[in-house]
Amino acid sequence: MSETIEFQAEARQLLQLMIHSIYSDKDVFLRELISNASDALDKLRLESYRDKDLEVDTADLHIELVPDAGARTLTVRDNGIGMTRDEVVDLIGTIAKSGTAEMLAQLREAQDEKAEDLIGQFGIGFYSSFMVADRVEMVTRKAGAAEGVHWESTGEGTYTLETVADAPQGTAITLHLKPEDAEDSLHDYAQPETVRRIVKRYSDFITWPIRLLTGEEDADTEPVNSRKALWARPASEVTDEELTEFYRHVSHDWQEPLETLRLSGEGTFEYQGLLFLPAHAPMDLFMREARRGVQLYVKRVFVMDDCEALVPEYLRFVKGVVDAADLSLNVSREILQQDRQIQAIRKRLVRKVLQTITALQGDEPEKYRTFWSELGRAFKEGLITDPDNREAILTASSFASTHSPDEETTLRVYKERMPEGQDAIYYLTGSTRASIENSPHIEAFRAKGYEVLLLTDQVDEVWTDTVTEYDGTPLASIAKGDVDLGADDEKPEGFEGLLTWMGTELADDVKEVRLSSRLTTSPACLVGDPGDLSPMLEKMYRAMGQEPPVTKRILELNPQHALVAGLRDKQDAGDADPDVARLLYGMALLAEGGELKEPTTFVNTLAERLQKTL
Repeated sequence: MSETIEFQAEARQLLQLMIHSIYSDKDVFLRELISNASDALDKLRLESYRDKDLEVDTADLHIELVPDAGARTLTVRDNGIGMTRDEVVDLIGTIAKSGTAEMLAQLREAQDEKAEDLIGQFGIGFYSSFMVADRVEMVTRKAGAAEGVHWESTGEGTYTLETVADAPQGTAITLHLKPEDAEDSLHDYAQPETVRRIVKRYSDFITWPIRLLTGEEDADTEPVNSRKALWARPASEVTDEELTEFYRHVSHDWQEPLETLRLSGEGTFEYQGLLFLPAHAPMDLFMREARRGVQLYVKRVFVMDDCEALVPEYLRFVKGVVDAADLSLNVSREILQQDRQIQAIRKRLVRKVLQTITALQGDEPEKYRTFWSELGRAFKEGLITDPDNREAILTASSFASTHSPDEETTLRVYKERMPEGQDAIYYLTGSTRASIENSPHIEAFRAKGYEVLLLTDQVDEVWTDTVTEYDGTPLASIAKGDVDLGADDEKPEGFEGLLTWMGTELADDVKEVRLSSRLTTSPACLVGDPGDLSPMLEKMYRAMGQEPPVTKRILELNPQHALVAGLRDKQDAGDADPDVARLLYGMALLAEGGELKEPTTFVNTLAERLQKTL
């Protein structure tokens, strides 16, 4: 019995985009299908180790490509793990990846090259078949199952399913090719030479044998891939093109990698690794459900696709392969997290990545700037979660500063520029660079020629509360605590009465009123004690539905400002206006990007005071 089922709505939209869009290189479809077949073989090999009762033949696992010029078809088949009927519906009929709607929007708006970049990023490799086929058939049988299933669709919104009694183990996908491609010799996918060219270009590194049927008999086959694991070959024998295609295979990213890293270990435990830094941030970099980790092999046998135990979360953008020699093939994710060898490999992997990023700063600054602009926000999470490598992470990081409006600086270079007498690395956090540069807190530091780091990422609000120094030099927020910028900044006398009076008037809002050493042109600012939550961090907590504890700040006054001096004279004469005190507090709150408790009251009071000046 044949059953017709509708595609999930987003899958249907995606199919239409695939069918009706034009891509500059349609060859990508075969690379995706071969990658899926390779994964199926990996999974069968692993399952045969885990389940000794699974009756499957793993003696000749392979991928087979069958072009048929007469019938205008191309078949890609494997004898891997296969799928059940429910798995076909779940994996082919729907797109269960998070962020699909965003991806679809970008795919609609993208130009040709950008559209290609998105093909592999959301598990949609199978759908790329419809770029070259007007009908696709699939016959699949799960290893160990008695029956298979036949799937067929023209990509027009529905697909059919029916049970097949005598289906071979694995999956066979037959593409009924579009007639217009027959006129293009370069893209005639029913011709063996076209298929051979694509495999050599994109899939030569696949460790399973890929065989091309060149005659009517199954015996007329030829191997078309070298099957050499790139990570096991000497670097001098691997071309840049091979590395790029391998990166695309493991990352599902259509661009070239930013940097390639090799690592290996000998002695107590042996391993080899081939890792990549991407040139742009993955679309799911900050999604909670995003998968991370590198592929794990044991003696060239695939074990796990996303081995999180090998890669800390702040390096979740790192892709590649680690091949260990002594692990058990039946190892689980839970066991991996405690495995001594895995933990040792992880430490060396992290160290290698940090060393590579740091080296890019001096050797290839353009590459480094690309890395930092795309992945810096995620990378800085390590300052919170990886205290063992905190110094190295700080060294590999860079930050905007008052030194230059265009270029970021490293902490090493910042320290080299520190003038005599400066004993701390100063920073200020905020929502934007403009708001920080215009903050009253920065005035005296700018006047003194002290460079200030301008930290605008949300993660900066968190790590700066954890990290207290770099290379022996303290890190200090210019918005917290008292500051001592030199003996020439001694505070004048005669303001004691004003400070006491304002402290009483504003007791509900501030913990203290004092004179400031950090102001030159603004009349007032708000500062916190060391350890207090910053205003931005309080906003972040509220955005997450958590109400932070109420923290009163310190109001600092600029004794050189005419408004403060005039208010002192009024207070000394017994004629000070409480409204002016509240306006000063409100102005300081707004200057740092804070929110007034009663904005209407503030505006009305300000209007009344302005009216009296007319």
